[in-house]
Amino acid sequence: MNTVANEPRTRPQHRAAAHALTARIAQIDWFNVEEELNGYGCAMLRGLLGADECDALAALYPCDELYRSRVVMARHAFGRGEYKYFAYPLPALITDLRRELYPHLVPVANRWNEAMGIDVRYPAAHAAFIERCHAAGQTRPTPLILQYATDDYNCLHQDLYGEHVFPLQVAILLSEPGEDFTGGEFVMTEQRPRMQSRTEVVPLRKGDAVVFAVHHRPVQGTRGAYRVNLRHGVSRLRSGRRHTLGIIFHDAS
Repeated sequence: MNTVANEPRTRPQHRAAAHALTARIAQIDWFNVEEELNGYGCAMLRGLLGADECDALAALYPCDELYRSRVVMARHAFGRGEYKYFAYPLPALITDLRRELYPHLVPVANRWNEAMGIDVRYPAAHAAFIERCHAAGQTRPTPLILQYATDDYNCLHQDLYGEHVFPLQVAILLSEPGEDFTGGEFVMTEQRPRMQSRTEVVPLRKGDAVVFAVHHRPVQGTRGAYRVNLRHGVSRLRSGRRHTLGIIFHDAS
């Protein structure tokens, strides 16, 4: 099993990989990310993972001992394809991604809640937020890998899972469009009151990530901010196979 993505790693290996990821995330233009999130409800993080990291994560999909559940989407009218939720302990790289991305998104999440008149505020560290989830009975981990084959797709949806919801999440494309698959674009819709829905298609490459609103976000109107509702999904694959890593920051009940 590839130790780039999964335990066991030696402590020096893990520390070196974690430091490299931290440095990579710190170099992201987070001001621009917030501007994109405020304007469109999503933002790209280009080159978040390297090709080797993507391949190592995709290679974990058959390792059933790593997962707490498998969902075949057609059985639930979610679309076509399948996904698996990781069990605790999470693979090292996924733990690191959750921990290192979260602090950069907390300021956006707290400002959004303030603008929408929501009293909830999020702690600076992900571990503290997970403690909040677990104290409320949300103890099941939510990071997942999704697998799509030809003609598979994911219906528009929201990943809520319980009372405590962090309002942003991240999806990382682990496959290369045009080489591993065709079609299969990440799609998001935004529904504003008394208006037609707006659609956003995000052109990801292998290793790119999209950070996006889980449920709703504030939009400034003439009478102040109001909430808009968002859903996300994946369009139909025309050919090949596609893997995606989902990083959800709240746990499930």
